[in-house]
Amino acid sequence: MATRIYIFDTTLRDGEQSPGASLNVAEKLEIAKQLERLGVDVIEAGFPISSPGDFQAVQEISRTVRGCTICGLTRAVEKDIDVAAEALREAAHPRIHTGLGVSDIHLKYKLRMSREAAMERGVQAVRHARRYVAEVEYFLEDSGRADRDYLCQVIEAVINAGASVINIPDTTGYSTPEEYGGLIRYVMEHVPNIDKAIVSVHCHDDLGLAVANSLAGIQNGARQIECTINGIGERAGNTSLEEVVMAIKVRADRYPFETGVVTQELYKTSRMVSTATGILVQPNKAIVGANAFAHSSGIHQDGVLKERTTYEIINPSDVGIQESKIILTARSGRHALQHRLRELGYECNEEQIDRIYARFLELADRKKQIYDEDLEILVANETSMLHRTYELLHVQVSCGDKLIPTATVSIRNEAGDVFTDSCHGTGPVDAVYRAINRIVNEPNELIEFSVQAVTQGIDALADVTIRIRRDNDIYTGRGADSDIVVASAKAYMHALNKLVDRASHASRKESVLQHP
Repeated sequence: MATRIYIFDTTLRDGEQSPGASLNVAEKLEIAKQLERLGVDVIEAGFPISSPGDFQAVQEISRTVRGCTICGLTRAVEKDIDVAAEALREAAHPRIHTGLGVSDIHLKYKLRMSREAAMERGVQAVRHARRYVAEVEYFLEDSGRADRDYLCQVIEAVINAGASVINIPDTTGYSTPEEYGGLIRYVMEHVPNIDKAIVSVHCHDDLGLAVANSLAGIQNGARQIECTINGIGERAGNTSLEEVVMAIKVRADRYPFETGVVTQELYKTSRMVSTATGILVQPNKAIVGANAFAHSSGIHQDGVLKERTTYEIINPSDVGIQESKIILTARSGRHALQHRLRELGYECNEEQIDRIYARFLELADRKKQIYDEDLEILVANETSMLHRTYELLHVQVSCGDKLIPTATVSIRNEAGDVFTDSCHGTGPVDAVYRAINRIVNEPNELIEFSVQAVTQGIDALADVTIRIRRDNDIYTGRGADSDIVVASAKAYMHALNKLVDRASHASRKESVLQHP
């Protein structure tokens, strides 16, 4: 059986230290409940002595969450430990997390203590915490830059004092995986009583190596990983829980371990934390980013649609995402377009697909992304059964507060003849309509004009609807384009083709009646 790795979540403590992140008691409690559903082993609920709010949050979480160990952070100070113990008093499985720095930098400049004095204070802190709880975790801050032999001496001493979990942090994110893995291995080989404690890794991401360092740690004997949802935390953040858990799950060949995390809850937890903290998840974030299972390249889309594993090493459903996303852009191919049209319920023949794809590429060159609403408009335009007497080929306008709005249009009739004409008007759309009228020469009255954005953003597709009247008949036209003037021209041509088609049918019917 795979070796069990314990997941220690510190989103509510270290994660909340992210600049700009602030959670109230109610939000912390809701996140803690979700972390319990996620299946983490330990929730570091806060730093009780730091504020009344933190104390209350740890207390409320201790009362409510029963399926996880609830942990409170302290300094190696008796008062801190007393307050944490009180906050954890109703927890089903309480743990006090205390400790001191061990690097010479921390000892000299921050603590201003000798190595011997710091070790003695750590031992006393552990003994004091053991009066309250059975589980005491001891952190050795800045272990990544500490003297290894001194580090091992402190670990041996605090284990003898009663610590059952030893946290060896790379506090500044300075270590490389080789160095950090070597540090954990050195501890495992040089601390005589290390078998009496669980070794924990706590890595920061200052060099982008937190996940890699944590994995190197468990490969060399650590059995607990300290991490946060979305990797939030001090400075560049902490080890990302979702990344390290999925690395273990996906690469079992390299990491023969298992966790108790219900991975299907990862995406939901990520979104909850992002919403509560106000810290957005970057789109290309591994596992839970908006683009983690999105494909826009035509080559990738074709492969994924044929066989998901061609470009996806994780099934989206394994992390709580319903399905992969095929993002339609100018780089998308016919296969992706046809696939999405079928999903939307459209069954188009090859000729229709050719026309839709041509229009799709024209639109995609002007827009970053094509949405379902855009496709619906394209399909409606290209699959219309309306006989097209006239086809709009080109529209060009010039306008401005110091210019007379002028439009030039090119139109092809059903015989294949192309006509070009220009006209001015009160605005660019009026100028276009007047230019079209000079070519088509079908008297009518514009009685309604409306425009709306089909999708979001400044490059949204404009959907124009117009109504024209001749005699007692009213004809509706619709046109869509990322350029509102072109959309208006298409809508007018649509209505005019209806008018001409109706007039042609009436003329043929009258001819049949006169010559039976």
